[in-house]
Amino acid sequence: MGLKNNHVNYIELKAPDLNSVKEFYSTTFGWTFTDYGPGYTAFSNSGLDGGFEQSDNEILNGVLVVLYHQDLEAVKDAIVDNGGKISKEIFSFPGGRRFHFLDPAGNELAVWSDQ
Repeated sequence: MGLKNNHVNYIELKAPDLNSVKEFYSTTFGWTFTDYGPGYTAFSNSGLDGGFEQSDNEILNGVLVVLYHQDLEAVKDAIVDNGGKISKEIFSFPGGRRFHFLDPAGNELAVWSDQ
């Protein structure tokens, strides 16, 4: 089963200490982790894959919902055309590219692509 456009594909959370959050979730829930440098760790075996970004900022909006779409430019245009605002322009990361947007209510989400 391949990735599907517009489906929730990934969630991201923030944590000041990645080692302690990895220990908590692996011991408590059996999640497994893959580190991507010193500031990011991805988790699996949780029902929906996700990751933790290291951040010393106060955590206000705890979860970033990440959608998948094969054509980032097209979905970005559709978001803007329908009243959304881009909060972080398209950038590359190991495994693909993504951008962040605000919906009309002010919720921040992201869209990624492996293309």
